[in-house]
Amino acid sequence: MTTTAQKLNVLTAGDPGYDEARSIWNAMVDRRPALIVRAACESDVVAAVRLARERGLELGVRCGGHNAAGFAVPEGGLMLDLTRLAAVRVDPARRRARVQGGVLLGALDTAAQRHGLATTAGNVSHTGVGGLTLGGGMGWLARQYGLACDNVVSYRVVTAAGEVLTASAREHPELFWGLRGGGGNFGVVTEFEFRLHPVGTRALVAEYAVDPSGAAAALRHWRDLAAVAPRPATLEAVSPGDGSVRLGFVWAGPGDPAGLLAEMPAATVREVSYLHLQTRDDTTGGHAYRRYSKGHYLRSLPDAAVDAFLTPGPASRSLQTYGGAIADVAPAATAFAHRDTLFEFGTGLRWTDPAEDAERTAVARATGALLAPYASGVYVNVLNDEGEAGVRRAYPAAQLARLTAVKDAYDPDNVFHLNHNIRPSVRP
Repeated sequence: MTTTAQKLNVLTAGDPGYDEARSIWNAMVDRRPALIVRAACESDVVAAVRLARERGLELGVRCGGHNAAGFAVPEGGLMLDLTRLAAVRVDPARRRARVQGGVLLGALDTAAQRHGLATTAGNVSHTGVGGLTLGGGMGWLARQYGLACDNVVSYRVVTAAGEVLTASAREHPELFWGLRGGGGNFGVVTEFEFRLHPVGTRALVAEYAVDPSGAAAALRHWRDLAAVAPRPATLEAVSPGDGSVRLGFVWAGPGDPAGLLAEMPAATVREVSYLHLQTRDDTTGGHAYRRYSKGHYLRSLPDAAVDAFLTPGPASRSLQTYGGAIADVAPAATAFAHRDTLFEFGTGLRWTDPAEDAERTAVARATGALLAPYASGVYVNVLNDEGEAGVRRAYPAAQLARLTAVKDAYDPDNVFHLNHNIRPSVRP
C-alpha cells in the first residue's frame, strides 16, 4: 500500500470484519469494494478522499447504510466508513448539538433527551444523521421546527480536493445552501451543528383502524383535518393493502391535542417517551432483508387519490403530513424545494428470497404508480433506481441549476457521484 493507505485502518477482501462492513440495510446490495477505510477522525477522511483520487477509485460514503440503492458500497472502489465518527456533544445552555458524521439518530436523540431537548430527526433510530439531514430530513418535529436541514447551523466538510471547510450562513454560503437538501454531492460532512428545542420527554400517539367499508370516508375526514391540525401534530395514515386503513397522529412537544382528539373519537391514545417514539419503527432483522420502495410528494389529496391509495394490493402504503414550519421556509432558501408539499406517500416491500426480486420490485412499482397522477415531486431520500429522472423529480429546474453551480465550484470532477447525482456542467 501507499504511505497514505498505511496510515489508515483499511479492510480488504478476506480481512476479519470486511463482509460485515460492506453489508448495508438493503440485502439486495452485495458489492465488494477494493478498500474499506474505517475513519476514526477527520484527518482519516481527508486521507481517504485523497487516496481514492490517487488510485482512481470510485468513492462511496457510509454512515447508517440506509440508502436503498447502496451507493455507499462501490464495486471495486473505496468505501469510506464513517461509523467510528460517532460522538455527540450537547450544550444545553445554548441548545446546540455537535454531531459527528457517523452518528445514528438514536445517539443524537439520547444525548439531547438527557436535557429534555431534541431536533428534527427521522423516525428510525438506526438511520444515519448524515444521509437523513443532507437530503432534507423529515421527522415528528418538522411541522413545529422545520426539517433537519433547517436546524443545521453549520457543517464541517471535506471537499473533493481534500480541503476542510466550514459551511454556514456566513462561510461558504452557497455550499451551505446546497448541503441543506442537496445530498452527498459536495463532500463528506464530518460534523453537523444543530439547533435543539425544548420538547420535553413525552409524546402522544393516537390511532384507530377503519375497515374497508368505511375507509374512504374516514381517510377523507383525516385529510381535511390535516389542513388545520396544530403544528405539534403530524398525521399519518397506513394501509396494509386490503382496503382498510389505520389513521391517527403523533403529538410531540407542548400544547393540548384535545381539539384534534375530539375529531377522532374512536382513537386509542397512548403516552410514550419521546425516545420510544423514535424507536417504534425500527426494523427487526436488520440487514437481512431485501427491500424496494417508491414514494411521492403530494400538494393535495383529492377524492380520486384517496380511492387510489385504498386500492387493494399486496404492498402496504402510507401517508404523512407536511406543512407547518416546513412551509414557512421559502422554496429558494434551501436546496430542499418542496415546501408546499402537504403529504408524503410511500410504499415498499421487504423479503429474503433473491428469486422474488423481480416480482416484489414490480409490485412496489405498481403500487407507487397508483398515486403517480397526483404527485408533485419526490423526497430525494426515498429515491431508489430512478437515475437522472428521479433527480429531476426531486429538484425543480431553478434548484437544479443552482445545485449544478455549487457542484461546479466544489466538485467539478464529480468525485462524489455515488449518490442521486447532481452532475457538474462539464461532465467528466
